[in-house]
Amino acid sequence: MMMEWRAPWEYAAMLASNYFWTNYPKGDGHPVIVFPGLATNDLLTLPLRNFLKKSGYTPYPWDFGFNIGPKQGILKGCEKLVEDLADRYGSEVSLIGWSLGGIYAREVAKKIPALIRNVITLGTPFSGPARATNAWRIYELLSGQKVEDHHLHWQIAKTPPVPTTSIYSKTDGVVAWQCSLNPRRKLAENIQVHSSHLGMISNPLVQYIIADRLAQTKKHWQPFQVHGYRKWFFKNGSESESEKVFSKFALNTEKLSNP
Repeated sequence: MMMEWRAPWEYAAMLASNYFWTNYPKGDGHPVIVFPGLATNDLLTLPLRNFLKKSGYTPYPWDFGFNIGPKQGILKGCEKLVEDLADRYGSEVSLIGWSLGGIYAREVAKKIPALIRNVITLGTPFSGPARATNAWRIYELLSGQKVEDHHLHWQIAKTPPVPTTSIYSKTDGVVAWQCSLNPRRKLAENIQVHSSHLGMISNPLVQYIIADRLAQTKKHWQPFQVHGYRKWFFKNGSESESEKVFSKFALNTEKLSNP
């Protein structure tokens, strides 16, 4: 958690980048829903939504108040929001989830993939042991649920059948970075940045990736390319790291399911 002191500086860097970093890919106006992290609400996703609006997209909050875990009816409500926006704009909807909010984004995409353009998660713990985060006690306290549901964890770890990007940081002070790795899939990728967990929502490097990914269409989607000046700031997640994490996770789940 000590590494999270950087978050205010990342917010300041975001404000500075508005003046100096202007070569973001421009949006096509399609709707984007931003899901907040654990114990946060739409107020804390406002900086990212403002960035999306300036970049040419039509951002929306999730409108379910504080994110305190999967309460009854919320996932259905999120699906309904996607359906309404897809109908209103006549286009697919992109989903961005910060921390626990990324779980909602991924699960909604699994339920109604035909309406989803792409999914982007920021420091989301969708694989690995549930207690490999510094927030599991807060989750249990707020949600009233136990984190040790191994069958549910395996379901959550499954990759959505749409373009899916996981942005993670090895200096994340809340979530173990290994828990944010997608397995090797044609439409899934992992991108490493230098960021705190709390600061991801306003980190200018994260915003650059988001703008680049949102500019991709589902039909012509290609993985994020790390070349030229991008090598100074970004790193594609290692496939060997991803496969190692998922192999270990699968083995542990099998042992727990068949004691």
